[in-house]
Amino acid sequence: MTETRTPAPSGAGKPAEGKQGKGLLRFYRQVVAELRKVVWPTRKQLSTYFVVVLTFVVFVIAIVSVLDLAFGWAMFKIFG
Repeated sequence: MTETRTPAPSGAGKPAEGKQGKGLLRFYRQVVAELRKVVWPTRKQLSTYFVVVLTFVVFVIAIVSVLDLAFGWAMFKIFG
């Protein structure tokens, strides 16, 4: 069983000359338009989020530290 394919036109998949600058400008405009749609948090919300995230990170660090110390102690008891 053989497949027949039609050849792609020359230059297919390549950006046309001179369009790269327009593409970057279009991308920049789209980024700015999307950023205008963002609902930015107030200073109070931002500080609340910061405290919540910091508290969670400290809590997870404490759990990992306790587990690390416990496993380390157990390994010294078993192999040490």
